[in-house]
Formats: sequence, structure tokens, C-alpha cells
Amino acid sequence: MSASVSYVSTTAVILMAYGSPDRLADVPAYYADIRGGRPIAPEHLDDLVARYRRLGIEEENPLNAITEATRAALERELGAPVLTGMKHWTPRIADAVDAALETGATRLVGLVLAPHYSRLSIAGYGRLLDEAVAGRAEIVFVESWHDDAGLVAFLADRIRGTSAHVVFTAHSLPARILDEGDPYRDQLLETSRLVAEAAGVDDWSFSFQSESPTGEPWLGPDILEHLTELHGRGVHDVLVCPVGFVSDHLEIRWDIDTEAQERARELGLQLERIEMPNDDPRFVGVLAEIVRSTLAAVAA
Repeated sequence: MSASVSYVSTTAVILMAYGSPDRLADVPAYYADIRGGRPIAPEHLDDLVARYRRLGIEEENPLNAITEATRAALERELGAPVLTGMKHWTPRIADAVDAALETGATRLVGLVLAPHYSRLSIAGYGRLLDEAVAGRAEIVFVESWHDDAGLVAFLADRIRGTSAHVVFTAHSLPARILDEGDPYRDQLLETSRLVAEAAGVDDWSFSFQSESPTGEPWLGPDILEHLTELHGRGVHDVLVCPVGFVSDHLEIRWDIDTEAQERARELGLQLERIEMPNDDPRFVGVLAEIVRSTLAAVAA
């Protein structure tokens, strides 16, 4: 049995995620939240609703069940309270903080279910956590775990032995972050390199996915364009490894399993993707070790 977290009675983990609507009827409110209350163009909303409906999400969302299973498993592994806090849905990060403090916790470990830091993503979770805590407890925030040895080994095992060309992917962000010195792209490429080296895979590349229609340039190449390029280079088999995601998000089930698969079929490519970490016990162990090592570093 794994050792429990130090200071069990005073430490809790706030496991943070982007959030996802519980059912199809929640989609308009969910995207309004993402946009800070600004209305979304009707044609874009219709497209999003159609995507959820095509994926079979009507009265329940499997991603939320996966997140809850991950939380519960991590809590068992650590022997300390673990509360889920969503950035754009319920339960909110503030709800999770209040629940954690009610357990008597005086130290909160903030861990986002996304390994790579960006000012446009992870930093936002940190701000929301700070605001919710408001000085009521000590905060230990994990900004990045992109090069964590456990994560690298886990993903390496997912691609080891493949004869296909491996394409690592992650959610795109506006290209202006590069001018701002944001480490997001560099961290993604480092994770990809480390995973490929650990797996003994030399034939690999990287592309982005899930660009939003904001009218400004986003980081590329996009996975659909990249598949066309690979086809032109004579590649026939592709294995997608979404290093920027750890669960079966809409961006995985739609952008990879639907759109990228459709493009691959048009091109005559064979495309598969790795099984996502989700609540795999080994992956939960990776998360637990990140929490333990973070606390050990604070105590040192």
C-alpha cells in the first residue's frame, strides 16, 4: 500500500480541470462561461451542439465521470482529501476550496489535469485558486509537470514498438504567446522528445489541434494540415499521441477520433491514437507521486 501524504489531517488536493457540460442542454451556458458571458455566434453554437449530439452526449457526459473516477482513485492513493474544481463548470474551484477547508485542511495542493504551463491556461487556474483561498490556507501550486518521469514513462509505453509515424498533439493557443515568451510550445516539444526517446521511437512529429475561430493566428501546424503533409511525404500509418491531454475530452473524441479520422480516410492513411490516461491506476499513481514530491520539496 502506498504511503499517504505527509500531514494527512492538514493537507488536501484541489484537482483542477477545464470543465465540461453535464448534458446537451448545458452546452449554451457552458460556452457562455468560457467566453466570460459574451454570447457565442448562433452558427458556432449550433455546430458545437451538433458535435456533442453526434458523440452521443445527451443526458450525461462520460468525461465528467472519468474526472470523478480519477479524483476518487487519487484520494484513495494519497489517503488525503481530493476535491475536484472546474474552471468553467461545476463544481467550481471555489467550491472545491470551501469543501477542502471544511475538512480542516490548512495546506492545499493545486494540481491541474494538464501537464504544460501557459499564461493563457495554467496561470488562470492559479489565479482562481488564490482568489478562492483568500489567505485562508497555504497554497502549493504545481505549475507544470510536463517532464515528470512517471508521465513520460506512461506515455512511452503507449507508443513503444509501433511501426507507425507518431504524431504528438496538444491544444493550440494564439500564436502571440510566443512573442510573450510563453513556455507552452517548448514544454510540449520537450515532452514529445522525452517520450519518443524513452520509447525508442525516431519517426515522429508534432502538430496542434483544436484551434478556435477567434480571428487571430494560432499555433500550428494543425493536425488536419499535418496529415496532408505526411501523406505527401509517403507516410501510410499514423499513431496520434495527444501529450497535451490526459482524458477523453471533446477535443480528443471530435478533433482526433472524428475529424482527423475523416481526413485520414480521405487521404488513404491508417490512423490510430493511444488510449488516453483517464483514470488508469498507473496514471493515478503518477499524479499521486507528483503530489508527494511537491510536498516533499516544500518540506525540505
